[in-house]
Amino acid sequence: MNKILFCLFILLSFSCRDDQHHSPSVVFTGEIVNPTGEYVYLFKNDVEIDSAKLDENNRFSFRLDSISEGLHNFKHNPEYQYIYLEEGDSLAVRLNTTDFDESLVFSGSGEKVNNFLIEMFLSHEDEEEYINTLYTLSPSEFSQQIDSLRNIKLEYLERLLQEHEFSDQTREIAQASIDYDYYIYKELYPFFHKKRQGMDQVPELPEDFYAYRENIDLNNEDLTYFRPYYKFINYHLSNRTYMQCVDNCDMANPAVKSYLHFNTHKLGLIDSLITQKDLRDNVFRYVAIDYLLKVQDNAENNQEFIEKFHQLSGNNKHIKEINNLYEGIRNIQPNNELPAIMVADQGGNMVQLKDIARGKDVVFYFWSANQKGHFDSMVSRVKELEKKYPDYHFIGLNFNTEDDTWQNLVASKGLNPENQYRSRNFEELTNTLVIYPMNKVIIAKDSLIVDAFANLYTSF
Repeated sequence: MNKILFCLFILLSFSCRDDQHHSPSVVFTGEIVNPTGEYVYLFKNDVEIDSAKLDENNRFSFRLDSISEGLHNFKHNPEYQYIYLEEGDSLAVRLNTTDFDESLVFSGSGEKVNNFLIEMFLSHEDEEEYINTLYTLSPSEFSQQIDSLRNIKLEYLERLLQEHEFSDQTREIAQASIDYDYYIYKELYPFFHKKRQGMDQVPELPEDFYAYRENIDLNNEDLTYFRPYYKFINYHLSNRTYMQCVDNCDMANPAVKSYLHFNTHKLGLIDSLITQKDLRDNVFRYVAIDYLLKVQDNAENNQEFIEKFHQLSGNNKHIKEINNLYEGIRNIQPNNELPAIMVADQGGNMVQLKDIARGKDVVFYFWSANQKGHFDSMVSRVKELEKKYPDYHFIGLNFNTEDDTWQNLVASKGLNPENQYRSRNFEELTNTLVIYPMNKVIIAKDSLIVDAFANLYTSF
């Protein structure tokens, strides 16, 4: 019965299709099986442009009076996927959240390009394991394999274009959905090959290995928020930074090989190559987040990096986020006192972190009920460490969990309630303590930080 009703729903949606084809308005409807929330959200670039509430039959509907043709995304928490919309479209989708991407099927005007994008997305996912086996090949053999896989998809696209009329912009996004994943593999190849083969230097490449670069637009506004293109830009910039350092910098100097040198060099390359504002801001942000979070450099190097970032990208739309991250990292350096963050104990009393750690050797770890797999493995690891290091107090800091759920989980997992606390302000906790990755722990001694970037699994 549900399938029959859905078919009728689609037919009614398209009954006025000819009239809508010449209208600037867009209709986007759908049905979600096993919904995980009440709403579907529609985004253009990174801006939410509309939301729709599911009805009693788990269906939603958007009607937009006008639209900017191009890529959008629709999101049903926690999943999202691309959708291509142009004026006059009347498009429907059906999906099942238990198998989100694999279950997506589009119907109506615009269905061909959207179903094609999903096919390419799934195809690239399926190929990843095979691609990973190719990095041991020689450069020419690797290129041959990659080009062969790409050509199969290009032939498929060509047949589709012969049967259906695509606009120039639609053709571009269809082509991009094929090209950029394969270009990423090419950018990664020398480094993966070097690692897999145990080489000291990256391999010498044929002159035409990067021939595709001649046709790349590094400032394509239409593709700025298309993930394969964005990922390609970042890998391409990293590749070029490394190669420029090999050619022009004194690689024998340890300082030149440092993370600070590489990332400040990369900032300079972005400044010289990327002019499209959104892409420029996003790529600068990516480098800053990657360096500050993952490298965990010393305070002096962090300061030098952030000064260079401000010099080249001071008007970045993400500047507040980057500044907050930098300040957070600066405030949790060794020998600093624990930040004045308040958390709740099992009785609902508020207490500061530094008071919890006063006069003790403490390891703070983090967990959320939303990440069950992580929570289960973490509980096992903490109990193991408590036996191995009885002089340490292992203190759990929970976030994004309702109070009743938190207390029930503490009891059901046999955790000592005296060592469990809950944050009532997720944003304050994550920004101040820089919780990344989730396996991160903070080691403190008598309220002073020993190591704010230790790891639950590798630091003990």
